[in-house]
Amino acid sequence: MTERKLLYEHVMEPATGKAVELLAGQVMRLEQIGVAGQCADFNCFNLHDYKEYFHTGRTRHMHGMHPTTGDFLWSAPPRDRPIAAIIADTVGTNDVLYPRCSGLLYEYQFGVEPHTNCHDIQAEAQREYGLTSDDVHDSFNFFMHTGVDQAGHPFIAENVAKHGDYVEIISLIDLLAVPNVCGADTFATSSFELKPLRLAIYEGLPEDLAQFEGRPELVKYRSQLTTADLAAQPIKADRELYKDDSYVPNYVNYPITLTDVPVSLSPEYQTMLDELVATGEFGETDEDVLRYVFFSWWIVNYMKGPKHLDQAAED
Repeated sequence: MTERKLLYEHVMEPATGKAVELLAGQVMRLEQIGVAGQCADFNCFNLHDYKEYFHTGRTRHMHGMHPTTGDFLWSAPPRDRPIAAIIADTVGTNDVLYPRCSGLLYEYQFGVEPHTNCHDIQAEAQREYGLTSDDVHDSFNFFMHTGVDQAGHPFIAENVAKHGDYVEIISLIDLLAVPNVCGADTFATSSFELKPLRLAIYEGLPEDLAQFEGRPELVKYRSQLTTADLAAQPIKADRELYKDDSYVPNYVNYPITLTDVPVSLSPEYQTMLDELVATGEFGETDEDVLRYVFFSWWIVNYMKGPKHLDQAAED
């Protein structure tokens, strides 16, 4: 395949996101640049009518809880149409079941506030285009590994993405795309550690769209309304999104600071830790596995509310 032309790139540090214009036919790549996997929350809006936006419910209905290569991102009713499509996915563990995390979860379930969280990060990133916290909606959770157990309870499993893994989506309309580095470090969402992500925008190629030719989802149906079809006319003015050149980012808890905590283990516990490291299931180093074990224990014993654990891993 012909190499795409790079139009823009940006490293999103933990506790941050970025609002970018993704015009029809352009490709957005979210890439892992840490050693282990990091979840990326993603919202998007019609660049010319912010009332049309990505909808988890319709996407989940059309493609299940784990959309991947070949699946569309749908907008909310009454627009109800594909606005982007996944053209590459090297992991295949995306999620549209869980809502974005918010400050409440960390204050209520862990007693920690303020804490970096996806809602506040999204709100801050899209403020650059005049959108408010009320305009944030449930996200497409790229690289988030989830499932539902036999009792019908959802759970979050360990992130399995590795350095160099990526997801690419192609825009079908002009979008304001707003990815962020998920702020969940007390859940298994990103294996209990926040890491940066690379965001890149490329010029799309003819073959990127060609793979979707003839798909029935791209037919225009009578029930898919436009602003001209809405009953309340004239439509509220100023629905286009414009970049605020005076915008200065102000993310909660940014920059993230890390503190090393010495941990002494008895020979018995060190042997147990060595055995877990050898499995490769919970990380590649003593530090990774100990972090996973500690937070899993904390969730079981101290966290308020629903636990959202991968029961198979706990057993």
